[in-house]
Amino acid sequence: MTHIVTEPCIGCKNTICVTVCPVDAFREDVKSLWIDPDACIDCGACVPECPVEAIFTDRNVPEKWEHYIQINAEKAPHLPVITEQKEPLS
Repeated sequence: MTHIVTEPCIGCKNTICVTVCPVDAFREDVKSLWIDPDACIDCGACVPECPVEAIFTDRNVPEKWEHYIQINAEKAPHLPVITEQKEPLS
């Protein structure tokens, strides 16, 4: 099991969640964060930190956002790791 970043993060990109990730599983693009499923250890530390409730386990992603499971898997491995908090976009 892994955690998934979903739609509420797009355009928000609040990075407080990356500061609690013990394995540096978060990746960053211009508008959002993503979680590398190969790096995530399913600890759940990021979930309560997300102010827009964008992070779910892959088994609990709301149906309307299930396509984000594939998006995280495809995008994350090709993006740079983010480990430090930055200013959110909104």
